Amino acid sequence: MHAHPGAPPSRRRFLALSAGGAAAGAAALSGCALSTAGAASGGGSGESITMMVKLDDISPELIQQAQKELGIRITVVQDDITRLIAMLTNGNPPDLVRGLGAMDAPYFAARGVAEDLDPYFAKSTILKTDDLDPANDVWRFDGTTQGKGPRYGMAKDFSQDAMFWYNTALFDKAGVDYPSDTESITYEEWLENAKRLVQRKNGQTTVYGGSYNGVNLTILLTNLTAAAGGSLFSDDFSRVDFTSPEARKALTWYVEYAKTKTGPSLIQPNPDTWDGPTYVANRMAMSGNGYWLGGMINADPKIAKISRLAPAPVFEGGPRLSSCQAGTGMWMPKKARNKDAAWRVFEWFFGEAPAKGRAEGGWGIPTLKSLRPLMPQKEDYQKRVFKVQEAELKHFSVTPFTPYAKWDGMEALINQVMPAAMNGQISVDTLAGRLNSALNEQLKRGKEQVG
Repeated sequence: MHAHPGAPPSRRRFLALSAGGAAAGAAALSGCALSTAGAASGGGSGESITMMVKLDDISPELIQQAQKELGIRITVVQDDITRLIAMLTNGNPPDLVRGLGAMDAPYFAARGVAEDLDPYFAKSTILKTDDLDPANDVWRFDGTTQGKGPRYGMAKDFSQDAMFWYNTALFDKAGVDYPSDTESITYEEWLENAKRLVQRKNGQTTVYGGSYNGVNLTILLTNLTAAAGGSLFSDDFSRVDFTSPEARKALTWYVEYAKTKTGPSLIQPNPDTWDGPTYVANRMAMSGNGYWLGGMINADPKIAKISRLAPAPVFEGGPRLSSCQAGTGMWMPKKARNKDAAWRVFEWFFGEAPAKGRAEGGWGIPTLKSLRPLMPQKEDYQKRVFKVQEAELKHFSVTPFTPYAKWDGMEALINQVMPAAMNGQISVDTLAGRLNSALNEQLKRGKEQVG
C-alpha cells in the first residue's frame, strides 16, 4: 500500500484528495507555482522551514519566539488541501503540515507521502515515546489498520470528543437531574434530557437542549457505530455498511436527534456556526465537544462555575468507548527539504513552551503525560472537571478510520443525503442505502488509487 520510498508521489494518487474533487485535481495538475501571500514569518537568517497550518495555530509571537529560541525562520502557509496537493505533486511540499490524526493519518500514510517519524522519536530527548499519551496512536498506521505501526505525526492536544459539557443552572431550571461524574448515561437518556432542556419562543429555539454533532458527521457516525458495538467499515476498510444493526442504530439515533430540533443540525444550523459562543452565552444546556471546550469556558468564570463535564454516553448493551475524533497535530512530508530543522520545530511546538501554554489554558488534554499536571486545577470547579477527565482516560481507544477516502469528501456526500431523512421525507433504511451507494463509490475509487 506504500509508494516506493524513492518515488515521487504520483499525480494520479492525489486526484481525489479533497472534497473539491475535479477542481482540486486540476489545480494539482496545473503545475503552477503557489503564492504564499499573506504568510507570516520570522525574521533573521539561518535555517528556515515552511509550515502549512491554520494561521491561528501558531501566532506571530510564537513565530518570533521560535526564531529567537531555535534560530529557525518559520514561514506559515494557510492550510488548504488544494494548495497542499499542488505543492506535493510539484515536489516542493511544506516541511510540516497540519492534520486531523483521527482521519488524516491513514490517508496520507497509505499514499506514501508522510514521513515515518519513529526514528526521530527514538532519538528525541523532548518527545519520549514512553511519555506519549495513547491518544497519539491515532497518528499510527501499519499499512492496514490505524492505531498500530509507525508514527506519522503527533497531536498537539486532544479531547475525548464524545464527552459533553452541561450547564447546571439550565438543568436546575428544567428540573433535570445532573449526569453522573463517573457513570455514562445512555444516548437515549441524553436525548430525552435535551428534549426537556430545550426552550422555545414563538416557534423559535432560544436555548438548545443539547448539541451533539462531533468534530464532523463522518467521524461522529463512525464513532457512534463503534459505541453501538460494531464498525462502520468492512474489515479491510474499503466499504461502509450503514445497514448493519449497529450502524443503523447509530444512524437512527442521530436522525431522531435532528428531527427533535433540540440542537443544531443540518436542518437547524446554529447562527453562531459552532457550539462555543452559544454555550458560554447560556443558550445551550449540553455541548458534546469534550474537554477541549474548557479553554473557552475557563475564560468566563461565571459560566465555568456552573459548567460540568460528563462521561461519554453509551448505547444500551454497547461497550463504553470514549475516543478522540480529531487529534489535531502535524505530519512531515517525505519530500520535505528541511527535515532536521522541521523536527526541531516539531519538538518545540509539541513538547516545549507552546505545549505548556496550551496545557495551562485548558485547550485540550496535553499529549505528553508529563504535562498533564499543568491542566487547570486552581478552582474547585476546575478540580472537578480534571477528576472527571482523568477517570475517563481509561476508556480511551482508537476507532480506526479508512485510508481510502478523505473525510471531507465523505462529509460532502453525507451532507447531501442526510437532510431528507431529518425532514422525514425518507426512512432511515432508505438513507442507509443511499449513504452506502454514495460513499462506497468514493471508497472504491480511493482503493484503486492507493493500489
